[in-house]
Amino acid sequence: MKRSSAVEPGSPRTLHHRGGCEPPRITRRGGAVSPPVDLAYPFTGRWLVQNSPANRMPSHGTEAFASSCAIDFVPVVGNGRTAPFRASSLLRPEPPERFPGFRRQILAPLDGVVVAARDGLPDHHAHRGMPSLSYALTQRRRAGGGWGDLAGNHVFIRQNAVIIALCHLERGSIAVRLGQHVQLGDAIARCGNSGNSTEPHLHVQAMDDARVEHARALPMTFRGELPHNREILDIASPRRPASLPFA
Repeated sequence: MKRSSAVEPGSPRTLHHRGGCEPPRITRRGGAVSPPVDLAYPFTGRWLVQNSPANRMPSHGTEAFASSCAIDFVPVVGNGRTAPFRASSLLRPEPPERFPGFRRQILAPLDGVVVAARDGLPDHHAHRGMPSLSYALTQRRRAGGGWGDLAGNHVFIRQNAVIIALCHLERGSIAVRLGQHVQLGDAIARCGNSGNSTEPHLHVQAMDDARVEHARALPMTFRGELPHNREILDIASPRRPASLPFA
């Protein structure tokens, strides 16, 4: 994995690994403290980190739906940007095909079994500028449909007592089925813009139960590190992390 040190002015700031970041730890049922679940990155190429628990907890501003330790990855191009921001971006929603990461391959971040998969939800237009404000005002309505409507098309992979959720996948791209055994690096789906999403990106979270309403969040690291907001990752290939800590 590389972290770019040269970024054009105005593009996302690149942060180098700080080395001292302490991943969050969550108290599990029974009082035990959960060490972080170490994963491989579920993609290759360049991605921008957003809503990282390395910067704040809960990472998405809520503890609902076991999302306290969730993290978002936005696919970007060489200069660290997504789609070019045009004058029309201020006024109108944009088709997801305009974004360079739309349909980028999503990979299994660990070995496991597929225990849930939802497909069929549309990839809606992206919202930047003024459209993002009106989109934010309708989030409560989307949340009323439950976690599934927020996550959009998604896949759950279970290994031992850990559930990994990969969300906002492209409609029709899911390449796995319920009960299928997958290995780290296997193709799972493609990056989409389904569910509660302002632009194509991947949402990842770890839980202790596939029933999201009853689950508790589990902390994660990727290759032993927890990336920070606005850090640009350059992932050449999947790499196997340490074994999961839960039996």
